[in-house]
Amino acid sequence: MKQKITQPYCVRQGDVLLVDATYRSGIPAAAVKINADGDVILAHGEVTGHAHRIKEDIAAPVEYFDYQAERYLRALSESPLVHEEHGTIPILPRAGGYQQAFQCEDYGDEVRRVAD
Repeated sequence: MKQKITQPYCVRQGDVLLVDATYRSGIPAAAVKINADGDVILAHGEVTGHAHRIKEDIAAPVEYFDYQAERYLRALSESPLVHEEHGTIPILPRAGGYQQAFQCEDYGDEVRRVAD
């Protein structure tokens, strides 16, 4: 009998990757809610000034969390993820929320997050 291989649901826009957190038992109970003053910024480009964001004025409410240097997101209903150089992607509500993954690169003896 063949084994069914499942992969977590994910959303990718440029260098932003959101992975279904259900596969990691959801958003940790000890995660601290980040109170966004306006748009929720998932990544900001220092060079271009562009940002991957969920705009407060057109989005349904979302909750953004921090836990041990990891970020988590919960969409309470469908919310658009926008960026000036990418197409808009809907963030759908998921029971366990999303974990934001960060791209890393080897730089000699150092491993660091990729910056836009």
